[in-house]
Amino acid sequence: MTETLTPAPADLTPYGGVIADAAWADEVRRLAKERDAVLLAHNYQLPEIQEIADHTGDSLALSRIAAESEASTIVFCGVHFMAETAKILSPAKTVLIPDARAGCSLADSITADQLREWKAEYPGAVVVSYVNTTAEVKAETDICCTSSNAVDVVASIPADQDVLFLPDQFLGAHVKRETGRENLHIWAGECHVHAGINGPELAERAAANPDSDLFIHPECGCATSALYLAGEGIVPAEKVKILSTGDMVKQAKETNAKSVLVATEIGMLHQLRKAAPEIEFNAVNDRASCRYMKMITPAALLRSLRHGVDEVHVDPEIAKRARASVRRMIEIGQPGGGE
Repeated sequence: MTETLTPAPADLTPYGGVIADAAWADEVRRLAKERDAVLLAHNYQLPEIQEIADHTGDSLALSRIAAESEASTIVFCGVHFMAETAKILSPAKTVLIPDARAGCSLADSITADQLREWKAEYPGAVVVSYVNTTAEVKAETDICCTSSNAVDVVASIPADQDVLFLPDQFLGAHVKRETGRENLHIWAGECHVHAGINGPELAERAAANPDSDLFIHPECGCATSALYLAGEGIVPAEKVKILSTGDMVKQAKETNAKSVLVATEIGMLHQLRKAAPEIEFNAVNDRASCRYMKMITPAALLRSLRHGVDEVHVDPEIAKRARASVRRMIEIGQPGGGE
């Protein structure tokens, strides 16, 4: 095991199960100041968590902010691999996640043992891991990538060298289309939320909204269908944007469309609507909600600040090896969005 978690007290707070209000916000800010903590919230978090955070964004951008922050404590409102990545990049700081149960189906789709077995089948292959992986897997990785720089990372590897790409099969398929690389071997993992946003659903929504732009996350099961619709002229090619979460916010500020269909976790709609309030943003699948992301409730955040739970620890040797793969990612291309 690379990490241990301080168990949460059974307690809870007067805010358990209720909507966050002004008193809750004031208490969170007071405790954060008292603990010398910076509050980070991923784009998929509940709106009230996003609104109270000092910084909101994708996982890599938030981890970089955490590393540069002068705060001694990082409270990462996201899923566990994100808090781990912050700890890897900021080993001297205290990193808390408000609910240690907030895991990730994609990160769980490959273990370090499975990766070692896969590497043994392809001696000399370069391992490229999506940042949505555990610290143990990052430690077995040559270069990490984000959804926005995955193509650049793979393109930087000599053409005659095998590449093992993991764990997301849909992002891997996107990279293979863009690079044309035949020696790119793809792990069959997926995010259960993104995989559930399917092609027929996208085609139906696009037909009903012919003037809308399509913002598609490359983890989605519908990414190939989006490109098919563009290739067949069913949807104008310029309306189809394959984007990381960070790039979605940038594109929202630049598009001339009056409406946008968004294929990713529905928490993203909050930041998009803030970035471009004049545009109508709608989910391709309004059921695409990550239950792990939504475990970070107002009550959980308050508990974490009051009691210092749950703290994330990464074994120093694992962290050292993992840090090398993350830093190589940052050196290649523009890191952009974390997922």
